[in-house]
Amino acid sequence: MSSDAEIALENVLLPGGRVADISLAGGKIIHVGAGRRADRTIDCSGLLCLPGAVDMHVHMRGGETQGYKEDWVTGSQSALAGGVTTVVDQPNTVPSLTTAAAFRGRVAEATRDAYCRFGINGYVSGESDITGLWEAGALAFGETFAAASSYGSAVTPDELAKAFSVIANLDALVTLHCEDVIPGDDTSLTAHEFLRPDAGEKTCMEMLAARFSPGLSAHFCHLSSPLSAEAAMMAPPATFEVMPHHLFLSIEEHGTVPEGYCKVNPPVRHEATRKALWEMWDAIPVIASDHAPHTVGEKSQSFSAVPSGIPGVETMVPLLLAQVYRGRIALTSLLEKVVYTPAHLLGIHASTLLPGSPADLALYPQQETETITADTLHSRAGWTPYEGMQGVFPQITCVGGHISYMRNEFSQADGLWIPGRGYKASETE
Repeated sequence: MSSDAEIALENVLLPGGRVADISLAGGKIIHVGAGRRADRTIDCSGLLCLPGAVDMHVHMRGGETQGYKEDWVTGSQSALAGGVTTVVDQPNTVPSLTTAAAFRGRVAEATRDAYCRFGINGYVSGESDITGLWEAGALAFGETFAAASSYGSAVTPDELAKAFSVIANLDALVTLHCEDVIPGDDTSLTAHEFLRPDAGEKTCMEMLAARFSPGLSAHFCHLSSPLSAEAAMMAPPATFEVMPHHLFLSIEEHGTVPEGYCKVNPPVRHEATRKALWEMWDAIPVIASDHAPHTVGEKSQSFSAVPSGIPGVETMVPLLLAQVYRGRIALTSLLEKVVYTPAHLLGIHASTLLPGSPADLALYPQQETETITADTLHSRAGWTPYEGMQGVFPQITCVGGHISYMRNEFSQADGLWIPGRGYKASETE
């Protein structure tokens, strides 16, 4: 007798409390309820099924010069092991993705090596071929640097205004890195925070908002304090994201790791600011990781020489799901911030756990947490600023109905690239 489904996930706990079987075929969920005949069945008793997360801000490194920090294999496997089924790679690669040819090369690299779904953004600068990048398949534009950061040069206000006009005409999304950097000696977390103040974030955001073209869809990256988050809420139609490191780390409270491990742009702030940002949880539209790995050696230099960036795609959802289990935040609000809102902003499909939706799923232990240690994570970075904190990690992650991760084993599926709405296949594709 022929099977009705390719895979049946049996006895899963759904977010609403119902226990059911989920049947998968053709990359989609085909039934939720009593089990269908399937080629493969997996007993998921005791596991909570959630839709796969969409991390709209990662730096997967790779290429010829940065693969020693991370590449698409290790970065995407790290995503899967953290319940993230879609990542959006930022274009401040080396070299930056300013041309359609460079963009297509990045897509080819990721297509060969990635284990999760991926989109890639186009770089915004005075030299960028915005329309060419859009037609090559850019999912969005940015992280656009209004202030210099790791591997990203600041774009002038005039160049930004011109780019905004083109991006608005394409009906595309632009994402924005906003800081106003004060000159000075960058010798500690305290100094780093002083040189990149939250008031500077707000000032930069206001400068950019004044140059928005009519109809521009804008999204502010990694806002680090209530001051900048409240400014974003006053600049519709812009949205914004907050990163786990601004919710879980501070100058005063960063565990046992060296200060350099917590160096990031914008900086981790004082404990009072971190707590105040948590108080804004319900108003935050998106949580993203800003996964930006560097090596242990690079992060162990004198503070002024340490590059900014933190690996976080694998720990983003586990850290926050632990807070759900503790009753601090609602599961529905977490899913809005890491699944549905980022997918909506990017114009991509996310799983709803209903028949017909993509079979992008992650299955987590119920009410169990584990201690985060670098030894158990999958990023090539080999360290984490969240050492010793509690997280809830998935045991199984499905991408398009394919079991891509199961209890520390990985399997690569096909067709993982998500091109943007402007994509026009070239004659050679």
